[in-house]
Amino acid sequence: MLYDALLYKKQENKQVQCLLCAHQCKINESERGICRVRENREGRLFTHVYGNLIARNIDPIEKKPLYHFYPGSRSYSIATPGCNFRCEWCQNWQISQLPKLMALPHGQRLLPDKVVEQALASGCHSIAYTYTEPTVFFEYSFDTAKLAKAKGLSNIFVTNGFMSTEMLEMIHPYLDAANVDIKAFRDESYRKYMGGRLKPVLESCRKMKSLGIWLEITTLIVPGINDDPKELEEIARFICLDLGPETPWHVSRFYPQYKFTGTAATEENILFKTRAMAEKIGLNYTYIGNILGSENTKCKTCGNELIHRNAFLIQIRGLDRAGRCKKCGTSLDGKGIGRGI
Repeated sequence: MLYDALLYKKQENKQVQCLLCAHQCKINESERGICRVRENREGRLFTHVYGNLIARNIDPIEKKPLYHFYPGSRSYSIATPGCNFRCEWCQNWQISQLPKLMALPHGQRLLPDKVVEQALASGCHSIAYTYTEPTVFFEYSFDTAKLAKAKGLSNIFVTNGFMSTEMLEMIHPYLDAANVDIKAFRDESYRKYMGGRLKPVLESCRKMKSLGIWLEITTLIVPGINDDPKELEEIARFICLDLGPETPWHVSRFYPQYKFTGTAATEENILFKTRAMAEKIGLNYTYIGNILGSENTKCKTCGNELIHRNAFLIQIRGLDRAGRCKKCGTSLDGKGIGRGI
């Protein structure tokens, strides 16, 4: 079903300019933007994915990954088809790239009020807009987030960060947390392998931080693309200096996927060296993802284990009800810390 799009302006000759993401697509009549889900019809922009669910699950919040936002809670997680990137190693390419690979599929029809109703009935604390890129289904996520907030639910974006400032300013009263992929620290990598640019992603991260949205960063370390130690150090320094040392960084292991099936998985020692480097630079919380083993949260002051994790199962061990270390009294950075203890 077509639905009126937000954030665009009309141009001459029935052309429109989409203002939703950093592509700022100029779309001629009867054509679509880079995301392939927003279409110009007679000088009006429409979205094809409003309420068109392609994925829906109840996930542990740690799967987003968010380790410092209501740890141990569950998140009602939804996605529509589409993305404004074309990452050649996309882990969810079967749904994110569908509009570019074939005719737009019809998923399950579920309007915002029903999403909120089901999230509440399932006992979730939040709704996560995830799996694909929530920016491209903004109208749907925006309407859902407003209803969710009014019912006491939190809202989460798992995103590539390639959105416009206008979009962030519009969503931020309802958006509580985000995990942003910083996929590389070289603009040429973004252009060649993702169809995007680096600068807008960094600007979005800074903007979210300034708006008070709880932010965590993920970098999937892909051999031969972004695994140079100098580049990884530059990402760590950006997070530490521009976003703050309290910002968690998730460094994840790549596994062969999509167009990168011929690339070997990331060597585990690179992940551990990256964490050691990040700690030396001053990041308080660096976590390794996509490998077996526990990634525990420790007090940044005394090193006391605060949260023990075994995959997505957690035990809150060293925190009091106020979210402070039981040993030294230092507060753990995040939101909803200590909830439910």
